[in-house]
Amino acid sequence: MRNIVITGAAGGIGSAVSRLFAAAGERVFLGYAHSKDAAEQLQNELRAQGREAFALPLDVTDPASVKDAFAAVRELGGADVLINNAGLACDGLFQDVDDITAAEVFEVNLNGAQRCIRAALESMLPKQQGVIVNITSIWGEVGASCEVHYSAAKAGVIGLTKALAKELGPSGIRVNAVSPGVIRTPMLDRYDEATLQELAEQTPLGRLGTPEDVANAVGFLCSPAASFITAQILGVDGAFAR
Repeated sequence: MRNIVITGAAGGIGSAVSRLFAAAGERVFLGYAHSKDAAEQLQNELRAQGREAFALPLDVTDPASVKDAFAAVRELGGADVLINNAGLACDGLFQDVDDITAAEVFEVNLNGAQRCIRAALESMLPKQQGVIVNITSIWGEVGASCEVHYSAAKAGVIGLTKALAKELGPSGIRVNAVSPGVIRTPMLDRYDEATLQELAEQTPLGRLGTPEDVANAVGFLCSPAASFITAQILGVDGAFAR
């Protein structure tokens, strides 16, 4: 049984990832910053199925919160797998996004990821093994108008993934990323059905992605079947925007 730490675990993608690992018999730590009720509800759902699940206060923007969270995980053996899923989007014209908002987008998406990785490595490096999967975005690869800061932050996550994989490879630690396209999560609730249908039509596979599509990709990258795969960005996007 491995210890799987998932940030943003109560969200659409995070909860699907959490359920996948729990169903595989792994011990899951459900990191949350503001969604305590949702994280605890997910914890109780998984425990009712006989799984080991722990709602874990984990604000990736707060160094003290990150330190405390990973210290709690070390009491049960330390992190074996880290899924950096916590994210923050930002819509708006580039010149209309103020410095505070822009900084928050980078703090959650990029700085939060590197902060959690550093904490997880305290357990992984002594073991000379571990897996890190960062959730990025198709916009980090191709860019998106009116989501410039989000695109830039996710592009940073891609650079972080590729460089860190080379640095950590000799220590037996693999680092990859999953790059979702348009995924049907609560983040899309702001769009009407006509817009969602248009997005589906713009996707060559003819549909929107699901959280489970992303979770399955994450699960593969963390499995023995991917033991020789590192520094890769796996698109889960139906060829949207390619």
